Amino acid sequence: MKAIDFDYARPETVEEALELLDRGDIAARPVAGAQSLGPMLNLRLAQPDLLVDITGIAELRGIRIDGDAIAIGACVTHATLEDGRYNDATRGVLPGVAGGIAYRAVRNRGTIGGSLAHADPAADWVATLTALGAEVVVAGRGGRRSVPVADFVLGVFETDLQPGEIIVEIRVPALSERARWGYYKVCRKAGEFSHATGAVLVDPARGVRRAVIAAASGRPIVIEDAEVIQGGGCRPERIAGILADTPLAGNAFEINTHTVALKRAIAQVTA
Repeated sequence: MKAIDFDYARPETVEEALELLDRGDIAARPVAGAQSLGPMLNLRLAQPDLLVDITGIAELRGIRIDGDAIAIGACVTHATLEDGRYNDATRGVLPGVAGGIAYRAVRNRGTIGGSLAHADPAADWVATLTALGAEVVVAGRGGRRSVPVADFVLGVFETDLQPGEIIVEIRVPALSERARWGYYKVCRKAGEFSHATGAVLVDPARGVRRAVIAAASGRPIVIEDAEVIQGGGCRPERIAGILADTPLAGNAFEINTHTVALKRAIAQVTA
C-alpha cells in the first residue's frame, strides 16, 4: 500500500511551522525523521493533507548547556546523541541509550523529539527521559510551555500535545559527579523494541532517587520507593502491586519480565 497524496512544506522557523499547522481548512501534521510516521503513511493509518517538515528549522537542531540543564533540540537525531560530540551533562547516559536504539540507519534519521511525540511505550527515550526528570518544551500559537516528561506521555501513543503544537526542545537536568545510572531492556534481539524496560537514577548530591518501569502497555511508571531502588524490594510480588492498575495486572510472565529488567538496571547502580 502507498500513502495518499499530500502536500509538503519545509518551513525555516518555528513560527512558520506553527502557522502551517494551525490551518483550519486542512489536516496538517509535523514530520521530522519519519521513522514511525513513514510506515503509518504507507499503511494509511495517517492521512494528512499537508506534511510540515520541521527539520529545516535551525533552532530545533542544536544542543547546548543552559544553566544546570542540557537543552536538546527536537530534531536532534539519535545518531548525533550517540556520537557524543557535544558537552554531555548527563555523563554518558545520552550516548549510551542512543546507541542502543534500533539500528544505525534508523538512528541517522530518527529524532528525540519525534520519539517523544510518537509516545511508543517501548521507546528508549520515553523511559530514559522520564527517569532523568527531563522536561519537554512545547510551542503553539499561544506561546511556549514546559511539561515534565512524566506528565507529557499520557498513554500508548498519547501525549499532552495539543492540536497545532510541536515539541521544540527537551531539557535534561545535569547529573552530579556522584550520580549513578542503570538501564536495561529485554529484547529478543538487538535493535528490536523492548518488551520490558527498567531505568534507575540515583544522584545523592541532588537528592534524586528514581526508578522507572517502561514498555508496560501504557505511560512509564515512576517509582521512588527506596527499598525497591536499593534492590531488596524489587521482587515479583512488589512489582505486581506497582503494575496492578496497568493492562499487565495478573500476568505473571509479564510481571516477572519487568521485575528482571528493573533488577538488572538496579544492579548497574548498586554494583
